[in-house]
Amino acid sequence: MNEWDMSPPPPSDLGDHDVFRLGNHLVGKRVALLVTGGIAAMKAPLIARSLRQQGAEVVAYVSSEALRYTTSDALEWSTTHSVVSHLSPHSEHLSDRVPFDIFLVAPATYNTINKMANGIADGVISTTIASAIGRMEQGKSKVLIAPTMHNSLHNGILTASLKKLKAMGVCIIPPREANGKHNIPHEKTLTAEVCRAASSSSLKEVPILVTGGPTPVPIDNVRRILNRFRGKLGVKILEELYLRGADVLLIHGDGAYCPPAHLPYVVARTYDDYLHKVMAEFGRKDYGIGIFSAGVADYKPDKTLAGKMPSGQADFSLNLVPTVKVIDEVKKQFPHLFMLTFKYQENITHNELMEIAQKRLNSGYPAIVANRGEEQGPNGEQIAHLVTGDETRKFLGKQEIAIGIADYLEEVWRR
Repeated sequence: MNEWDMSPPPPSDLGDHDVFRLGNHLVGKRVALLVTGGIAAMKAPLIARSLRQQGAEVVAYVSSEALRYTTSDALEWSTTHSVVSHLSPHSEHLSDRVPFDIFLVAPATYNTINKMANGIADGVISTTIASAIGRMEQGKSKVLIAPTMHNSLHNGILTASLKKLKAMGVCIIPPREANGKHNIPHEKTLTAEVCRAASSSSLKEVPILVTGGPTPVPIDNVRRILNRFRGKLGVKILEELYLRGADVLLIHGDGAYCPPAHLPYVVARTYDDYLHKVMAEFGRKDYGIGIFSAGVADYKPDKTLAGKMPSGQADFSLNLVPTVKVIDEVKKQFPHLFMLTFKYQENITHNELMEIAQKRLNSGYPAIVANRGEEQGPNGEQIAHLVTGDETRKFLGKQEIAIGIADYLEEVWRR
């Protein structure tokens, strides 16, 4: 631990109730956060602020049991709205005047889930849920629940209720399993599922495969050669598409950077593993789009040495041979796939980079993301150019690149 110099915090433009915005996926969306009486209710203020970080307007509904584990003041501070703890002549459970787009029950206790499934409306939470299910059946709102409970409470009655609710159209967010309990997921996980439910993107449910990171080539059983790319951009692209509701998977090259656990990905340990996973995945599922941001190895040793090569040798040489060009193999075997590929260069001019991108377009690839090491933003941000047959778009920073790619793909898919 570093010793604190006791200086005041740096100034910020954010007010006390403000949140630092991470995205716009819930802008214009109203979310009712229904907090029930489990210990996980203590997390409700953090969930509310996480939802607001994506632009949501959040109103908390709270049962008397939930107020044993959180407070009305904390919920009002985190949502910036008055908390609904009882029903009044304003008919808060109906929300007709200012309707909600999403109802999120978090935590959803054993008692609440079984009441939902059996149509019991005997309190502020259960009555609001009854109305929410009606709105869901009319196509006006989405209902999501985050079950939390001890192991022994997950009995046949609960399973039957969950199956019934799922069949009705309720989205059940898988719990975080730990210590023999169904724990409430991290607030970022809950927010991601709300974003997906609320999405009206043209990419919603579209199967998309993303690749990212390096593809190490082994020298022996211990040593390997890899480039300096770690796959952070691939993860940003994955997250952006996931929040828009795409049926997306990332094949992530093994390079020390680990994607967030709630995002769907598999790790490719080596170049050969990467090649196998990419080809197998396209053969397994009818993907509409492939995004190839991985920094794929161009060469590999002609043979991998067994065990660990002894240290201390005066000199050592490797014979490198070219690898198979993965994107060319994909293009040949899956000609109907829409492919967005990447091209990175150094020690060239911008015009030379554009010529290389144009050459790839002419070879039959519909869209290229091109960038070069010499071109960076004022704070060292990555700059990339999306080059298509119609135009070139410039993006600054990994987040903007990911959003720009997703926006472009939405346009393509709508057409």
